[in-house]
Amino acid sequence: MGIRVKRTEFTREMKEDYTILCPDMAPIHFSLLEKVFRNFGYNMTVLKNTGPSVVDQGLRNVHNDTCYPALLVIGQMIDALNSGEYDTERVALLITQTGGGCRASNYIHLLRKALIKAGYGNVPVISLNAGGMEKNSGFRVSFPMLKQSMASLIYGDLLMLLYNQTRPYEKVQGESRKNLDSWIDRLGEEFQSGRTIRQREMKALMKEIVLSFDRIEREEKSKVKVGVVGEIYVKFSSLGNNQLEEFLHREDCEVMVPGLMGFIMYTVENGVIDQQLYGGKFWRSVVMDRVNRYLGGLENTMIQAVRKNSRFTAPSPFKHLKSLVDDVIGLGCKMGEGWLLPAEMMELVSKGYENIVVTQPFGCLPNHIVGKGVVANIKRIHPMANIVPIDYDPGATRVNQENRIKLMLSVAREKLDDVKSNAVDRIETTIKESSRDSQPVKMI
Repeated sequence: MGIRVKRTEFTREMKEDYTILCPDMAPIHFSLLEKVFRNFGYNMTVLKNTGPSVVDQGLRNVHNDTCYPALLVIGQMIDALNSGEYDTERVALLITQTGGGCRASNYIHLLRKALIKAGYGNVPVISLNAGGMEKNSGFRVSFPMLKQSMASLIYGDLLMLLYNQTRPYEKVQGESRKNLDSWIDRLGEEFQSGRTIRQREMKALMKEIVLSFDRIEREEKSKVKVGVVGEIYVKFSSLGNNQLEEFLHREDCEVMVPGLMGFIMYTVENGVIDQQLYGGKFWRSVVMDRVNRYLGGLENTMIQAVRKNSRFTAPSPFKHLKSLVDDVIGLGCKMGEGWLLPAEMMELVSKGYENIVVTQPFGCLPNHIVGKGVVANIKRIHPMANIVPIDYDPGATRVNQENRIKLMLSVAREKLDDVKSNAVDRIETTIKESSRDSQPVKMI
């Protein structure tokens, strides 16, 4: 028989002096979310512990057939509790719970079993979910807190996009990171004032953010452009993807990672698609559509701020993203990242990021299907697409992963060299033709 798990509730009294630990996923976004939670009285800390001990704790306390993201998230939490940095009598854990067909719906139950096994059965686990699956008297997301959280995600998308498009070209090393960190601190202060969620203030602030990155001195040179897609955790988390973005930066690439808001809108949009394809609750689909209209307004404010500066490549609106998969996959495919993953690949290719790494974690069957399974369809539409799926699991070696990516990059560099060579040939031909046309005519 399995372990019978008794849930420890997070109470109002705990809110006063408990530290809430949250696993790290998207570092920029979660740094902003941490400030939002603290602004509303929750002493939240986003975990930064990494290394072999995280994987070891995951393997020791979770079944080895569990998907890799769950293993890392649970391993990171238990490793933090073992570190001695936190009072285990005054600490709680926060984890998202989707409620869908993904294994992530069961993370919270796996985590509670793992805590009992590791000797921390007294630690409360808070479920962050939109479906009311679990409630805690000491944890409630108010409407103002929700609005600030959504704003923090769109600011996170903007900062991530600008940072990734500036860092590879900066003349002064570290200047982009310094600017990014200053904006994370500044936005934290703005959240306290409540000025960051009204559209007029967001528009002005986003314009200021774009200009601050635009002022960073750049070296104008061509680089291989690489997009990163995949399962939501491994796509964003450096712990999950073995610091993929840093590796690509060392390989002299410019990286594009589609934003987190797209995934949020995808999960909401699926409520509308369900009603259209299968019937069900009409009014639920109406509410979902209204929510996405609001989120689409935030997204549009960010896109317009980027588009006004020709130096940066702006993402496409979510509605356009959705339309890109018409000839690739059906919208009924919505387990895990579902139709969103091929939609992101299609957009990346159209934006010039035709070299794509698909992060595939062990145990995520939907992600393998929509990641590897649609490559042929995408290449049929975009023959120049250069796509490589990379498996991430406890047994996969980092060297093997990076070698496979290097093979993809070697093809990308050959294409880039051909483009440069053709451009030089065209310039030389133009100069020769101009020179010939400008020769003086001899009089007979």
